[in-house]
This record gives sequence, C-alpha cells and structure tokens, in this order.
Amino acid sequence: MSNERAEPRAELVRGLGVWDGVLLTVGSVIGTGIFLVSSDIAKVLPHGGMLLAVWLAGGLLSLAGALTYAELGAMFPRAGGIYLFLKEAYGPLPGFLYGWSCFLVMMSGGIAAIAVGFGEYLGAFFPFSSTANVLATQTIGSWTWNLTGVQVVGAAAILVLTAVNHFGLKQGAAIQNVMTVIKMGAIVGVALLGYLVPAKSVLGITAPLPASGLLAAFGVAMIAALWTYDGWYGLTFSAGEMKNPGRSLPLGLIGGTAIITGLYMLINFVYLRAMPVGQMAGESRIGEAAAAILLGPAAGQWLAAAVVISTFGCLAATILYSSRIYHPMAEDGLFFRSLARIDPVSHVPARSLWAQSLWAVLLTLSGSYSQLYTYAVLVTVLFHVLAGAAVFVLRRQRPDALRPYRVWGYPWVPIAFLGAMAVLLVNTVAERPVESLLGLGLVALGLPAYVYLRRTNA
Repeated sequence: MSNERAEPRAELVRGLGVWDGVLLTVGSVIGTGIFLVSSDIAKVLPHGGMLLAVWLAGGLLSLAGALTYAELGAMFPRAGGIYLFLKEAYGPLPGFLYGWSCFLVMMSGGIAAIAVGFGEYLGAFFPFSSTANVLATQTIGSWTWNLTGVQVVGAAAILVLTAVNHFGLKQGAAIQNVMTVIKMGAIVGVALLGYLVPAKSVLGITAPLPASGLLAAFGVAMIAALWTYDGWYGLTFSAGEMKNPGRSLPLGLIGGTAIITGLYMLINFVYLRAMPVGQMAGESRIGEAAAAILLGPAAGQWLAAAVVISTFGCLAATILYSSRIYHPMAEDGLFFRSLARIDPVSHVPARSLWAQSLWAVLLTLSGSYSQLYTYAVLVTVLFHVLAGAAVFVLRRQRPDALRPYRVWGYPWVPIAFLGAMAVLLVNTVAERPVESLLGLGLVALGLPAYVYLRRTNA
C-alpha cells in the first residue's frame, strides 16, 4: 500500500465582493456598442423620444433578466452560470449543448469580435493596427486569407489578458475593475460636459410620431439595443468565486445592470443635444461625432481613446467570466477532463482559461469569427429563453430548495424577460432564416461530441 498522500485538490477562491460584481457586470457590457449603435437605431426609428424609449426599454428588460438570473445564481453558487441553470432544470444534454456552443462560437467568437474591435479603434492612434496593414496573404483555390495588423493586435490583447487572469482572480479582477472605472468616468464626463455647454440641436422628444410602422421599427431598434446590453448575465459564471453569492451575486447583477441603463440613457441625451436624430443616422461613430460637435475636435479624439480603454476592459471582463463555463462541465464529465483542473497556486481554472483563449486567438487570426458569430445569434437567444424558464421549472421541481434570493415581482418579471426573448427569437428566425438554420447546425455538431464525452468519461 502506498505511503504517498494524495495532493489536496485545489479549489476556486471566493474573492469577489459586491463592488467587484457590479464592476464585472458593467465591464462585461460596455464596449463599443453604446458609441456606435444609436446611429443604427436612428436609421430605423428617427424620433428622439422613441430612441430614448428604446434604450430605456432595453435596460428594463435586461434588468428583468438580471432579477431572474439572480435567483438561479444564488440558488446554485457554483461556477458555470447558464450551463448550470440548464443542467439543473433540464438535464445534462441542454447544459452541454450550451457550453459546447459557447466554446465553439458564442463566447470564443465574442472574444474574437471584441479583440478585433479593440484593434480597429487602436488603429486611430497606431497605424500598425489597421485593416489596411496586410502582413501576409495566402490563397487556396477561391479562398483568400489575409493577416492584418488589427488581427495581430487583437490576438496579442487576448493573450496578455489571459496571462493576467492566469496569475489569479485578484489580478484579473483588478485589471477589469480599473478599466471599468475609467470607462464609466469617461461616459459620465462626456455626459456632464455635454450638459454644461449649450445644446446644438433640439432634442425632438415631443415631435409628432410616425403615422405608421412605429411598432415594427421599435421592434427592430430593440434588437440593436438589447445586443448592446448583452453580457449583463456574465457575473453568474463567476458565482463560485463570490464571497457571499446569496447576497453579492444579486446585488452585483442588479446594481450593475441598473448603472448600465443609467449610463446609456445619459449618453443618448448628449447625442440628441449634439445633433438631430436625422443626422445621427449618418454618423457611424456617433460618440466621437457628438463629443466633437459639443466640445470640439480634441474631445472627439479623447472619446476615441476612451473607446479603446472601454473595449479593452470589456475584453478583460469577458475572458474572466466566460472561462468559468468549461471547468464545471469537465467536473461533471461533460467536457475534457483536463479542463477541470484548478491551478494550485493561482486557484483559477487555468486550463479552461487557456483553452478558450487559444481558440479565440485562432478565430481572430482566421478572420472567420464574424460569420460564425452571426450564426450563433439565434442560439444565444434560444438558450436565454430556456434559462429564463428554468426559474419556473425549478420552483415546481424543487419547491423546498434553499433560495437566498427570490426574484422580485415573480412571476411577472420573469414572464416579461421570457416574452422579450421569445419575440427576439421569432424575429431572428424571420430576419435571418439561413443564419439561424446554420446556427442550429453548429449546435447539432455537439450531439456526437456529447455521446463521445459521456462514454469516455463514464
């Protein structure tokens, strides 16, 4: 009989408090979208009052989602988030398919998209980081691959932030917290300065409403707004690292989502003070344009720098939280067993972290992430519908289970969230039928992988 003692199994460290949760939620959401998307909304809904109503409605629906997921996250204070909710409510297969989709496209492709967005904005200050700076070209048949400076910078940003997160939760959280405070300060600063100077445009909030097509236009605009709010659920993936998840997770989710809503409303008021809604539709980089109109050209450059920081912070937060999906899957025998290991020194899921980031780097360098990410739109909404419904399923299946937090306004708040996600699901299928079908195909690829992993890990 061996006299060797088994090495103690490393565990995640519960080091995140309420403030960390709030900042992680804010950091997971605010990237480039708020500085760009109002232009797209103005194209389909050219009315100042309705534009603000869209942003408010998007915030309230995201808040309904945060309230709903807060109950689930407090009920299951482990890493994994939506994966865990689906597994507990419906069984291992739906949970696996969510995690599979996250690794293949949804999270890794999202990281690639944010990284490339960071590289593109950085190109305004450093010419190397430009899509025009082609470093290598390879043609195979009718397919041509170009490696640009933007891709190299994006991949480098992913690797640097992954290395920082590898050293420990405190280091990873500290980076994203600093970035989040800076981006919040930039938005508040622009908003305050934008109110202090004379308006250059009439807000148009009380202008006559369009005679027809208002409801359809509002629905299309809501899609853009909701995707700009996307990421509000990120904190649930890190529930296993929260000091007091029954209290900290709900406060972090709800408080962070409320702050995001307030910031988005503030910055859109400034946009309307800078230019009429009709002009907004023609400004692709509306944040920079509004700052330049109200505060001068230097302010536009200053805001562009803030966008670079904002995008870097969003990338840091996304890498931190999304890597917490795969190691609980591996622990449950639903992913590669090696990814279940927690680093004994840093106490982070290092292998899960690096596996995700290396795949995201390959997607970034390949340039194919954007099409894959488009295919995942339907899948993302579908899993939100299932996860939101898990509140009702689990209340019926486990009525006596410990629930440190119960969703406020039950059942109407979860119903509002589910209704919004269901409408978005139907609209996505109607607007993008081919992409939706291909997205479901990517999910279906997980079925043989599920069978293989279940047999291998049995």
